[in-house]
Amino acid sequence: MYKCGVYPVTEKTEISAGIYSYVISCPDVAELAKPGQFAHIKVDGFTLRRPVSICDADKEKGSLRVVFEVRGKGTARLADINVGDKTDIIAPLGNGFTLPESMAPGRRVILAGGGIGVPPLLGVARVMKGNATAILGFKSRERIILAEDFRRAGAEVIICTDDGSAGVRGTVADVLRDESVKGGADGVFACGPEPMLKAVVGECKKSGLNAEVSLEQRMGCGVGACLVCVCRAVRGGEEFMLRVCKDGPVFNGREVMP
Repeated sequence: MYKCGVYPVTEKTEISAGIYSYVISCPDVAELAKPGQFAHIKVDGFTLRRPVSICDADKEKGSLRVVFEVRGKGTARLADINVGDKTDIIAPLGNGFTLPESMAPGRRVILAGGGIGVPPLLGVARVMKGNATAILGFKSRERIILAEDFRRAGAEVIICTDDGSAGVRGTVADVLRDESVKGGADGVFACGPEPMLKAVVGECKKSGLNAEVSLEQRMGCGVGACLVCVCRAVRGGEEFMLRVCKDGPVFNGREVMP
């Protein structure tokens, strides 16, 4: 179930160069939203809406938080929206992460995020409270986003950077390999660039961990009708074409990253 409406922006912050965080007041959407789903936002002057992952949903305050990076003319226009302006959105869309209803003592989930793939994992951290380890990868110290938000949500945070300017020098998959050896993990939730996701799923196969990955894909309608966003999946040796917007954006990592 999803809602379509026009809602006011109550907060706007540029959390890193070209990366914006918006808080939107939309109680009916916030009530339905689950970690891993996305919003389809109308941008003035453009025919197609822009899909933006839901970073967090506050059901008590009735607000939705979205974080996006300016990558083209559409997202540049989206970044022109200010506090007090209203946004036309369809949300929450797609299928989110499969979260455990409870965790045994000493157990945890591992969140693996890279770059702008980090935001949709914050909602998972809030639900899991102190039972999550977040491995967050960035190009450099200057590109780090949301690390403190994950800590406030109760997650253990491990930062890794390509250039070693902050945290561990290396990739998310490198750190995941070390964390999987420690044990105590019941699964991995990942979002980021495709090469990172393939590496993460590869490490999960070696360690026997289940992995769910959130894919990013160009979309048209956002509700499964236009088939613009199909991706290849393999189940039981058979190949299928699935819609990222409707069947995903979260998938079993072993199926879409075989």
